[in-house]
Amino acid sequence: MDAERDVLDLLLADARQSTADIARQTDRTEAEVEAAIDDLEAAGVVHGYQAVVDWANADEERVEGHVELNVELDRETKYEDIAGRIANYSEVETLRLVSGDYDFAAVVVGTSMRDVSAFVADQIAPIPEVTQTVTHFVMDTYKRRGVEFADHDDDDRLSVSP
Repeated sequence: MDAERDVLDLLLADARQSTADIARQTDRTEAEVEAAIDDLEAAGVVHGYQAVVDWANADEERVEGHVELNVELDRETKYEDIAGRIANYSEVETLRLVSGDYDFAAVVVGTSMRDVSAFVADQIAPIPEVTQTVTHFVMDTYKRRGVEFADHDDDDRLSVSP
C-alpha cells in the first residue's frame, strides 16, 4: 500500500477529484492513478466513496445515537457472530469492537430520539449475548471526518464585565 499512499491521501481529502487531477498532484499518469485506485479497492482498503453531510443543514430529521454495548460470550459465540447480527440492521451506521469499559461501539440513526431508543430497546437489547446498552444522543456536530461544520470565527458568548 505504500506505493498507493499518496493517492489514498488525496482521495481522503476529496474523493471527487478526477484521476487527471490526482495524476497531476502525484506526478503519475492517469493510467497509473486508475491502477492504484483499482488496487486499493481490490485489496479492501477503499470500500466506498461518501459525502460528509452536515445533517443539521439538511432538510430532513436525523438523530444519531452512540451506543455502548456490553456482551457476554459463550463457547460457541464469537464477537464476529454478534457483530454480524447487529451490522445487518440498516439503522446501524457504524459498528466497532473496542477496548475499554464496553465491547462494541455502535452509531444508530433514526428520525427521532424515540425512534433510536425504540430500535435499541426492541432490536439490540434483546440479543441474548447483549448484557447492557448505554445510548448517548448527538446534540450537535462541529467536525466530522476531518471537516469542520460551524463557522468558529464568530464568538457568540456574551461579554461579562466585573
